[in-house]
Amino acid sequence: MAIMRIGKAEIRVMDLEESVKYYTNVIGLEEVGRSEGRVYLKAWDEFDHHSLILQEADSPGLDHIAFKVEHEDDLAKYEKKIEQFGCTLKRISKGTRLAEGEAISFELPTGHQVELYHEIVRVGTKTGNLNPAPWPDGMRGIAPHRLDHLALTGEDINTVTRFFTEALDMFISEKIMTVDGEEMVGSFIFARNGKAHDVAFIKGPDKKMHHVAFYVDNWYEVLKAADILSKNNVQFDVTPTRHGITRGQTTYFFDPSGNRNEAFASGYITYPDFPTITWTEDKIGQGIFYHRRELTESFIKALT
Repeated sequence: MAIMRIGKAEIRVMDLEESVKYYTNVIGLEEVGRSEGRVYLKAWDEFDHHSLILQEADSPGLDHIAFKVEHEDDLAKYEKKIEQFGCTLKRISKGTRLAEGEAISFELPTGHQVELYHEIVRVGTKTGNLNPAPWPDGMRGIAPHRLDHLALTGEDINTVTRFFTEALDMFISEKIMTVDGEEMVGSFIFARNGKAHDVAFIKGPDKKMHHVAFYVDNWYEVLKAADILSKNNVQFDVTPTRHGITRGQTTYFFDPSGNRNEAFASGYITYPDFPTITWTEDKIGQGIFYHRRELTESFIKALT
């Protein structure tokens, strides 16, 4: 029984067509389908039908985040563990959304909606599986490899982190503690996949999303992403820099609805026995922006 990775996320956008143009032409995702106020997108290196759903809405933010499990019967096993932790859940029928099978849905202690699923249509990639080229022709925009992670905010980081480690069998790569060591104010959580994190939580208002991150190869690709963003007059939050936490390289910017996006590169490789790295709250600036060594006001307050 295992959660393999973050699989998909559904975010709310206020102008669907404007958002589709942004996510296809600037981010460089591929539109793969539409259904009742939703547009489904995937990155060029992803095999499943979609990883990002845009939902037309009156306000921006996160509808739900979903993790893919290894086997279909893992859903029932995790269902029991989630209920034992004290979270209420429901089953989502196959076909509720385009190309998706049955799922379980539940609410985190932070108020965010999460789903677990196994079945989703696999459409493959344009490079294929036989003697593939390193990338396909005709890529647009930033052209990330995949949806990499989401960062969310909540009041009780200790409890939501315990939920992921105890109920969902995931791991903590890094955490941020108050200087006295009494309270966790940030956590970076990964599945058994070698990534630095699949989801992160930072102390803040419940039910809010901080950013959606897309993976690019390296520092050069982060710089190239920033060039593409500037060329398209996209609003930046943070220009290219390095994280202390995860050692990733990054730039942050906003989609047309105000949802923060990230182009994220590199970072270390994790294992199930990876020792949790601890940062103290007085060093959080250096942990998040290793060069500047302080947080900006917009980075803290701009949430959707």
